Amino acid sequence: MADLADLVAQIESLGAKLQDARSSIAARFIGQPRVVDLTLTSLICGGHAVLIGLPGLGKTRLVDTLSTVMGLNGNRIQFTPDLMPADILGSEVLETAEGGARNFRFIEGPIFCQLLMADEINRASPRTQSALLQAMQEKEVTIAGEHRPLGEPFHVLATQNPIEQEGTYPLPEAQLDRFLVQIDVPYPDRQTERDILIATTGVAEAEATPVFTAQELLDAQALLRRMPVGDNIVEMILDLVRACRPDEDAPDIIRQNVSWGPGPRAAQALMLTVRAQALLDGRLAPSAEDVRAMAVPVLEHRMALSFAARARGESIAEIINTVAAQVTEVATAA
Repeated sequence: MADLADLVAQIESLGAKLQDARSSIAARFIGQPRVVDLTLTSLICGGHAVLIGLPGLGKTRLVDTLSTVMGLNGNRIQFTPDLMPADILGSEVLETAEGGARNFRFIEGPIFCQLLMADEINRASPRTQSALLQAMQEKEVTIAGEHRPLGEPFHVLATQNPIEQEGTYPLPEAQLDRFLVQIDVPYPDRQTERDILIATTGVAEAEATPVFTAQELLDAQALLRRMPVGDNIVEMILDLVRACRPDEDAPDIIRQNVSWGPGPRAAQALMLTVRAQALLDGRLAPSAEDVRAMAVPVLEHRMALSFAARARGESIAEIINTVAAQVTEVATAA
């Protein structure tokens, strides 16, 4: 019982700290609470996120603010078609000492940090994008045959412009699957845009304050994995992920519209993110509502519409919401 009481106290303390982080982020990134919650979710789950939104909606500002609030050493890479893997990973250079001796010295690239912003990631060539794959999955890179660990913790927050597609290279499915969540950044509502206008065009702007340290974030990630998840939620997650695969047992809406569905990594992502959603809401365990809330961010980039569904103008997000509602309702009724 003492261990359980201690776990509850730690979870409640982390929940309070996350509320402080929310407030600190809101000082510089005004409005869009759903976007803030999802980015915080990706960090406390130990994962990566891809932010989809038009230019000027504050994606870069959000990542910069997160770096301060979470106490992380951050770097930013502007992806362009001529960017090479060595520009990200680093390279070895030949140096000559005063005595004439020559040695290779490795110069670290910007990927050696704790929070990497990959701006407009789909503008880089597939060769350069692939340089991120090992880093995102294994938290290390291999250069000249030597394994080099990255910062700890290590997170990638990538951005994409959904409209401007000229000169871009769509991310391969294997790389998309490495992102824990996809975060859609919409236009702000009128009142939020008014607040942004006033707050950012004066003499001085509000500053975010650190709330976490890197070690505290690592501790939070370990604590998150100790949060209890009920058997009914586990089964609900399995039912949802398996229902989104277009096989003979799938719902009609999936078989008629989806060409490929999520793999086991999607179920793992849901297990982590529903815990984070509960934490952000000040609860000790996730619920069916958390599964519904995280279904689209976790599954949207891990599924693809068929050609016919795209021609009809179907929305993958609407399809996921429909299936999630059906699955959770059936599970709750049972």
